[in-house]
Amino acid sequence: MNRRDLQNIALTRLKEVEVLLENRQYSGAYYLSGYVVECALKACIAKQTRKFDFPDKKTVFDSYTHDLEKLVKVAKLDSELKTLLKDVEFLTAWVVLKDWSEESRYQKHDRQKALDIYSAITDSNHGILQWVQQHW
Repeated sequence: MNRRDLQNIALTRLKEVEVLLENRQYSGAYYLSGYVVECALKACIAKQTRKFDFPDKKTVFDSYTHDLEKLVKVAKLDSELKTLLKDVEFLTAWVVLKDWSEESRYQKHDRQKALDIYSAITDSNHGILQWVQQHW
């Protein structure tokens, strides 16, 4: 799997989130919304990988996680995130998203929670996905 694959998966999953929301499948929409950002962050990490370079073992190991905060760090976006969190609207979006985990696929999520996370990643001015896409 390469950077382009991860980008395509993120965008495909985003379309699937929209279909799930339209069909009132809120738990699936919530889960996939977080997965969109996970894939986008992994695309950022893949971008840093250079052909013929032997990757750092810690970076490789740390990349195999679903923890969004850890992925931000591995993607070397943590300093920029810290700056962006000074913006109240971006902070609000991040607070909604940061507690997402792959475990959410086993949980029930209501309409509002699904809409909140979807807005957090897609807001045209303060969405997390738009920020990550600038680096992928």
